[in-house]
Amino acid sequence: MTKPTLAAFAERFSIAGLKGMKPDLCSPQCIKTEVLSGLTVALALVPEAVAFSFVAGVHPLVGLYAAFIVGLITALIGGRPAMISGATGALAVVMVSLVARHGIEYLFATVVLMGILQMLAGVLHLGKFIRLVPHPVMLGFVNGLAIVIFLAQLTQFQIAGPDDVKVWMTGWPLVTMLGLVALTMGIIWGMPKLTTAVPAPLAGIAIVAGIVIFFGIDVPRVGDLASIKGGLPSFHIPTVSLDLNTLKIIFPYAVILAAIGLIESLLTLNLVGEITGKGGGTSQECVAQGVANTVTGFFGGMGGCAMIGQSMINVKSGGRTRLSGIVAALFLLVFILYASGLIEQIPLAALVGVMFMVVIGTFAWQSLKILRRIPLTDSFVMILVTIVTVMSDLAIAVVVGVIVSALAYAWSNATRIHAAKVMTPEGARVYQIEGPLFFGSIEGFAALFDLNDDPDVVIVDFLNSRVVDQSALQAIEALASKYEAVGKTLQLRHLSHDCHQLLNKAGQLMIDSDDDPHYGVAVDYSIKTGVFGGGH
Repeated sequence: MTKPTLAAFAERFSIAGLKGMKPDLCSPQCIKTEVLSGLTVALALVPEAVAFSFVAGVHPLVGLYAAFIVGLITALIGGRPAMISGATGALAVVMVSLVARHGIEYLFATVVLMGILQMLAGVLHLGKFIRLVPHPVMLGFVNGLAIVIFLAQLTQFQIAGPDDVKVWMTGWPLVTMLGLVALTMGIIWGMPKLTTAVPAPLAGIAIVAGIVIFFGIDVPRVGDLASIKGGLPSFHIPTVSLDLNTLKIIFPYAVILAAIGLIESLLTLNLVGEITGKGGGTSQECVAQGVANTVTGFFGGMGGCAMIGQSMINVKSGGRTRLSGIVAALFLLVFILYASGLIEQIPLAALVGVMFMVVIGTFAWQSLKILRRIPLTDSFVMILVTIVTVMSDLAIAVVVGVIVSALAYAWSNATRIHAAKVMTPEGARVYQIEGPLFFGSIEGFAALFDLNDDPDVVIVDFLNSRVVDQSALQAIEALASKYEAVGKTLQLRHLSHDCHQLLNKAGQLMIDSDDDPHYGVAVDYSIKTGVFGGGH
């Protein structure tokens, strides 16, 4: 059965409607599309950056500056055009503890170190390991992230109550808010059927904002979160002691933040690549994220990484090149410097409606239909990653998903080993081994042999098997010792020359053949010395 792709899921909800398009930046129409896409993204970035600043316990401008700097640098040199980066909740929840315990200057120092670690990961090409993330983990990731985005929007339905305690809206305020959200979603859904001259999310924001401002409707607005007015970010060296004690404080946080940022960025890179039909450079993206965060730390920003929600808004609005990301960052700076008063009048309901449409487009709905048709393990991994993403964070979810998938794969291969038994004219018994021999299958391998009933000469043929690791070599050595102890001869066929060199006790039992395989065992290990050597 052909596995449904993420692009197919996204295309169903029109996110990939322009898949395969090859934009020409010399075309005025393309430039207009990219600029309007960037404007739409910038509008959506404002409340997110402010909200994540509150989560981290820092001033809103710290999040806005991060969104501007990280967004601009990654748009210029990132590994995937059309991808949007900025301040994210996944990083903010880690930062809050650091800020509360040690202050904001330690946060800036941590962000600088985080960027250096990410650049190092790019130089060492560690980003290539993202290919080890299985498809069910990827589906769980996008489903979990869609739920997280949805839950994050629910906070906009809260208002300040007595003693500034947040309470849920009720009555007409709730009805009005829901009505404006529904109107925004309806415009985004219906606008493409009428015209594509203006991105549907931008049209939804503009129309709903116009209605609210013209009629003076009393609903929460961006300015109710915080003022976004500020100046240009200025260069600032974190005022922390450059000693070992500071490193002990910031290094653990920097490692966690770097890992979370790269995992989220590389998974978003793969997702956007599937939707747009173009690949991306993982190492380049690692370096870009590292440069962006290092610079951000020196300019008073909280750091960031790729944002799947804003990336989906950009793609849905028609953004396909670096121009849209650059424009989004520049518009965000313009908002901070000159247009804060206007932006603060935008109703939160319009932005919530946009994000709800992102949730609909991001969630892999067909993954629900295929749960019963795919292997049970894949279904379990998909659901597990979704739950852990919602309950904890996506980095832990992805790591858990990869580990569970790896264990399931190892178990599957461990149960595959078996042997066909044949007798030769000379009266020797041949065990024709089938399946890989590694740490997970050595117990099953040992159970294949019957020392008491076997003849005096036993041949073990590995033509259809493969010796994978040191545990497999040890199992062969142990088998040779058992047959030697009962006075029987064991011969080994079709082992690689690598195995010939690594096996000690069984080395004299080899039968050389012209068709011996030529693979290398993962680890060079000497049974006699117990010393590990170089890999082959």
